[in-house]
Amino acid sequence: MATITVKNPSGNTSSATAELADDIFGIEPNVPVMHQVVTAQLAARRAGTQSTKTRAEVRGGGAKPWRQKGTGRARQGSIRSPQWRGGGVALGPKPRDYSQRTPKKMIKLALRSALSDRAAEDKVVVVDDWGFDAPSTKAALAALASLELTGKVLVVLGPDDEAAALSFRNLPDIQLIEARELNAYDVLCNDWVVFTTATLPTGSAAETPSEDDK
Repeated sequence: MATITVKNPSGNTSSATAELADDIFGIEPNVPVMHQVVTAQLAARRAGTQSTKTRAEVRGGGAKPWRQKGTGRARQGSIRSPQWRGGGVALGPKPRDYSQRTPKKMIKLALRSALSDRAAEDKVVVVDDWGFDAPSTKAALAALASLELTGKVLVVLGPDDEAAALSFRNLPDIQLIEARELNAYDVLCNDWVVFTTATLPTGSAAETPSEDDK
């Protein structure tokens, strides 16, 4: 089982260490499973409300525009046919549900694969506690600079980290997420994943699926 040095918001390393479970941070990433789970998660976010009218739903066009024969023009039955301006749309989109059913085991495996990928790149950081007495964006920026975190950062918070959440929420490259909502997509979309000792996932914590994945 690998260990990682716990840091504090000032960037200093403490004597404490945290264990990274091998079944969460040390597996071989399963790329096909991650792709399928992320695709399903993105599909579930689609509204699916786009709609077009068919020729049966467009108003008007009840009368035949001209007689069948003798005019020299092509036969027409309605001015609301798809080939007419203002007519219905042939094979157009209709409201539908894009969500996919993904097995829970695949969701868990995708999350463990994503965390293992970040751990293999040394992109996982554990802090003992953010220690914000009051919300402060300036203190949050100072903490990120001390920890030498650049790029996009996923900060995993617990239910008691309200001051930290208010401190980080205005920073453009910081994404906040509760530990119970941790999922493969958000891990893969960020360069760094930052846990506290309270939110560092164990076996049971990593197996909690996101609401978007259900």
